[in-house]
This record gives sequence, C-alpha cells and structure tokens, in this order.
Amino acid sequence: MRIPLFPSLAGAALLLAAGAYAQIEGGRGVAPVDSSGDFEVSGVDVDVAARTAQAARLGGWRLAQRKAWVQLSKRLGGDGGLVSDGTLDQLVSGIVVENEQLGPTRYIAKLGVLFNRSRAASVLGISAYSDRSRPMLLLPLQVSGGVETVFEQRTDWQEAWARFRTGNSAVDYVRPSGNGADSLLLNAGQIARPGRGWWRTVIDQYGAADILIPVVRLYRSYPGGPVIGVFQARHGPDNELIGSFTLRVGSAAGLPRLLDTGVTRMDALFQQALRGGALGVDPSLSPPPPPEPVVDPDAIDDAASGETLAEIVGDTGAANAGIPLTIQFETPGASAVANTEGLVRSIPGVRAASTTSLALGGLSLMRVTYDGDPDALRAALEVRGYQVSGSGQTLRIRRAAPAPAASASPTG
Repeated sequence: MRIPLFPSLAGAALLLAAGAYAQIEGGRGVAPVDSSGDFEVSGVDVDVAARTAQAARLGGWRLAQRKAWVQLSKRLGGDGGLVSDGTLDQLVSGIVVENEQLGPTRYIAKLGVLFNRSRAASVLGISAYSDRSRPMLLLPLQVSGGVETVFEQRTDWQEAWARFRTGNSAVDYVRPSGNGADSLLLNAGQIARPGRGWWRTVIDQYGAADILIPVVRLYRSYPGGPVIGVFQARHGPDNELIGSFTLRVGSAAGLPRLLDTGVTRMDALFQQALRGGALGVDPSLSPPPPPEPVVDPDAIDDAASGETLAEIVGDTGAANAGIPLTIQFETPGASAVANTEGLVRSIPGVRAASTTSLALGGLSLMRVTYDGDPDALRAALEVRGYQVSGSGQTLRIRRAAPAPAASASPTG
C-alpha cells in the first residue's frame, strides 16, 4: 500500500510557500543611513564661549556652517566667499557630531556639515550631478571563517557600507538594504555567475547600470585578538579585480573602525577606476536589440489588396515602435507617484508609463515606453523642471530646487 507524500496538492503548495517565506523573513541587513547624496564637509573644529552651554553649542554649529561652506566652495572650484547665515540655514541639511565637549559656558567640538546638493550647487553655479557615474549596484561580500556572505545574513561589512555617506563620491552607489528578496537575488552564489541575461534582470530590478563588488576577507589570530582585513575592489559580472589593500587592527573591538577605513579606501579605488575609464559601459549588460521585422515575400506586392512593400514594412515598424526605459524618481508620498506618472505621460512620444517598484520615502522605479531618442526624453524632462542624471536607458530624475534668496536676513 502506497502512502502519498502529501495529503493534497494544497498542502504541498502551503509547505513550499512557507519554505520560500522562511528564506527572506527576518532582518538580514540594514538600510543606508544617508542616500540623499548631500555634500559633506567633515572634521570642522570649533571652540566657542557664550553665557550658557546651549548658546555656546548653537554658536559652535553656526561657526561650523561658515567654515564648512568656505571649504566646500573651494573644493568645488568657487572663490570661498561667505553667504549669509540665513542662506546657510537653507543650504545645511544636517550637522554630524564627531566629537564634542560641552561645559557651562564653552563648547569644543569636531563637527561634520551636510549641504543639500541641489541647493548648494545652484548657489555655486555648478551642475549637481554631472560629475557622478552611472548607477552602480553595490554587493558587499564578506569572507570570514571560510563563509562567504552578501545579504544572506547581516554582516559587519554591509553595515559599514550602510554608514558610509556617499555625497562626496563620484560613484552613484545603489545600496540595497538586505531585506525582502535581496537575500535571494543578491548572494555569494550570484557573484560567481557570469550569465548576462540574469544580471540584466537583477540590475534592472534595482535601477542600476553596472555592478561593483567590494570584498573583505577577515583573518582573526584568536577570539578578541588582532584582526587583519584583506580588501579587494571588483567590478562587473566577470568579477574583474580593480585593486586591493590590507589593513590591521589590534583587537576585535576595533573591527568597525577597520571596516569604515576600508570603505573609504575602497571608494577611492572605485573613483580612481572611474576616472581612468575602467568602469565604462559594458555592452553585454545592455538589453538586446529588438528583432528585425519579418516580411512575407508572397505579400510584397499584392495587386488585389493594393499593399506595397513599403506599406507592409512601415506597418510592422509602427507596431514595434518605442524603446523601454527605466526612470528612478523620488516618492516622498503616494501623491508623488500619480503626479510623476501623469507628467511623464504628458510628454509627446511617451506611449506608456507605470511604476514597477514602489518605495514610499525613497526611490521608486518607473517603466516608460518612448518613441524616440532617450536624449530627447531627457531634454523634455529638464524643460519640465527636473534634474536628470544617468545615461542610456536608465535615468534618475529629481525636482530642481529653486536657488535660495541671497538677501535672506541672518538668524544669529
């Protein structure tokens, strides 16, 4: 007598669904602390005295804004001139406290200042995103104890990349959070697969154009003892080596500092490769060209119907007109989705526009079918008040922020 493996097909489907959910449930990663792309000026020293501790702190932050603006202006090719405190209040998006000492009437600190990229660029008269690369999907691979991990579970290496502020980098990183389907799509096994078809599907899912693979191999002398990290910067589906370096820390307690330093140096390697042309466009990651239209030879010239070859070919071309594009756009709320879709659909030549990946409070992806050159679509979006970055069939759009009024009165 044979006993069935499952009492019913419904039971089998239920077990399979539960197993698939178990592979993606739980927190397997950490979201980036800052994906806004703000300009950052770090290591600003201040020493301010005032009547009260609170007044001294506010005065220190105000002084840090002024010093940081001068440094940022010179870094981006400006003359280093100051602007009013009221304008700085509109440009500054955050203060990062690196170290501070607060007394009854004195404030000593080392601070970092974050400037809104679009607003600061408009004041300085430069393009906010012209110096950035195409969107690059980041897959941080950690090898520790012989185990290779990307997003299968949370790692110290992935957390270090999540802490990294990318505003000053020329590389436009796309950093997955490690939750949801990330653990299934982006794992150590995927890095070893050179197949372009699946890679195209993956990077299109995340709105990227290429792949960057920062690798760290951790070696521990004994539990709690020195840790050696061997870092490798790799690129593309073929896992090409860009550069490598080695760092060491005296104890396991210093591992976060070792990894943070490794992230900074890894970013420098990627930027150097970008300037040297090593991160150029990989044609194999572009979608394949559409098939050529097939014309029936027997229907080339049908006197009875009055159709000619030119008419048949023209009709076939019209049926296949339109190229697919992916547009990344900010969605702070549900209304932003409908508004952006409606604006894109109003552009002449757009046949369809629909959101394929929704992330409220972050970047969503829109699939657009357009009759014409992508450069023409870029120009139409810029005319409608968007800042457009990216190239080819992957674009990122942001609302252009108006330049702050230079005559704003200082607030302190």
